[in-house]
Amino acid sequence: MTNALERHKYDVLVIGAGGAGLRAAVEARESGLRVAIICKSLFGKAHTVMAEGGAAASMGNANSNDNWKVHFRDTMRGGKFLNHFRMAELHAKESPDRIWELEMWGALFDRTKEGKISQRNFGGHEYPRLAHVGDRTGLELIRTMQQKIVALQQADKREHGDYESHIKVFSELTITEILKENGKIAGAYGYWRESGSEVLFEAPAVIIATGGVGKTFKITSNSWEGTGDGHALALKAGANLVDMEFLQFHPTGMVWPPSVRGILVTESVRGEGGILTNNKGERFMFKYIPDVFKDKYADNEEEADRWYVDQDNNRRPPELLPRDEVARAINSEVKAGRGTEHGGVFLDVSKRLSAEVIKKRLPSMWHQFYELAGVDITKEAMEVGPTCHYVMGGVEVEPDTAAAVGVPGLFAAGEVAGGMHGSNRLGGNSLSDLLVFGRRAGMGAAAYVKQTTAAPVSDATIAAAAARIEAPFARSGGENSYSLHAELQEVTHNLVGIIRTGTELKDAIEKIAEIRKRSANVAVTGGRKFNPGFHLAFDLDNMLLVAESTAKSAISREESRGGHTRDDFPGMDSAWRQHNHISSFDGNQVNVRKQTLPFMPKELFDLFEVDELKKYMTPEEIAKGGSN
Repeated sequence: MTNALERHKYDVLVIGAGGAGLRAAVEARESGLRVAIICKSLFGKAHTVMAEGGAAASMGNANSNDNWKVHFRDTMRGGKFLNHFRMAELHAKESPDRIWELEMWGALFDRTKEGKISQRNFGGHEYPRLAHVGDRTGLELIRTMQQKIVALQQADKREHGDYESHIKVFSELTITEILKENGKIAGAYGYWRESGSEVLFEAPAVIIATGGVGKTFKITSNSWEGTGDGHALALKAGANLVDMEFLQFHPTGMVWPPSVRGILVTESVRGEGGILTNNKGERFMFKYIPDVFKDKYADNEEEADRWYVDQDNNRRPPELLPRDEVARAINSEVKAGRGTEHGGVFLDVSKRLSAEVIKKRLPSMWHQFYELAGVDITKEAMEVGPTCHYVMGGVEVEPDTAAAVGVPGLFAAGEVAGGMHGSNRLGGNSLSDLLVFGRRAGMGAAAYVKQTTAAPVSDATIAAAAARIEAPFARSGGENSYSLHAELQEVTHNLVGIIRTGTELKDAIEKIAEIRKRSANVAVTGGRKFNPGFHLAFDLDNMLLVAESTAKSAISREESRGGHTRDDFPGMDSAWRQHNHISSFDGNQVNVRKQTLPFMPKELFDLFEVDELKKYMTPEEIAKGGSN
């Protein structure tokens, strides 16, 4: 086996080729290190391209009153104050620089009449703050980062003649295991998806940037790659996951026709004036405005121009309330029998904008639904409903370095990392998150590599990793991975979805444990070449760990906050705000414990009014007034 094993040695191994992974790779390479980038699918097909609305950064181009402090406040409010304050602070402070940097590397943002980067409105943001490229911002980010990688490769070629050992992309390769020696990261093991041939990467630092967990659920905006690989790899390597109960069900995914089920309808549609109505034609979001605002909204103007006044005295359409609130509102309308025939509500932008403007401002939305579903959004409403979109929980990391807590040499950035978004992510914060913490992960890994000694991977470690890949082929008459995956998705959809109860979560935990037990007998027939059942056998194991972490964290949190709604505990509890949930894996099951949240320093605490903090914090916390 070892004679045929493909081997590579690098300083930094980046697992994931989305925005966070590529930004981390650039930073590590520019620090003088040799970098490998692992891409599960084709290079350029990262799920980042599906982020359409824009990247949030307080550049102040649309409103000069915007600044990092306002962005920080919005992010903490959106996360219901469960965010790691330091991550939210770094993100708010550094996002503008990352956008301008991206522009210098060739990103072609939409412009204002004055020639500045255009910034649009988005739910939960006080000011228009999202730098955008029509509704293709994620695609432009990936295109720009790809070109930057190519430029680095060409620079290496000019300088060294052979640039392969300095930065290289390995496409269509799955990592099955992160390897450790003497408690430290030593590399990773995986296989080529086309041939099944095994590959060993030796590297003292590994950056996980694998994205989300959406394929754990039945209806999701995530593409096939989103199987929670990074979350599970981190758990198995000894790292922790934080706050896995918080899943964002984007309020507007297509529910009909079937050809586009789950595909995201970007928040930009609502940002550009799209309105939500139920099957009675009611613009129902006004019923779900927080009570404090209900005496300050217009109900006698033109339907498309109705608005309410928010806590900062800004006129806003109710469709731009934070995503968790919009998703719950849609879910309530459907459950009350006011939904569409196919279990959603209507989203219509054609009443507000002309066909010409829609095609200009929302070109991807118009084109993909017209071509894939025969729905012309310039003339008709879309049927939309909540779709599993984003996981706020992820690897527990040190904010400044993105280092995974407790595992020397392991780093995480992007959606796979937890803490930044608290209990709910604001729209647009994901793309700037990728850039800010992708860079910091690259910096952290580079600093670590330069002060550590790489440990060679032992033959015993290699043999164990190879045996795990071969195991499904050695079984006969076992379970089918497709059937088990379908069962898991039914469990998560029905019992761990947008509205949860203790009884259903207990049932889910038992069912997930049973599926996990049966998954140990998954058998794969045929060879390794072009065998999707072979791939799913490993993806399934990852998704089961993620689902177990989510369900156990959710049953422990006896309150409703952000992306976690308990029907049996409908309100927020300020005592629960003081705790994160930490998931760890003992080799047999996921264990969840409480961990006290770090307290905001006084200079950040003082950015909020005491009356607002009373909604989130205990009197004792408020009395402290921030730590010194």
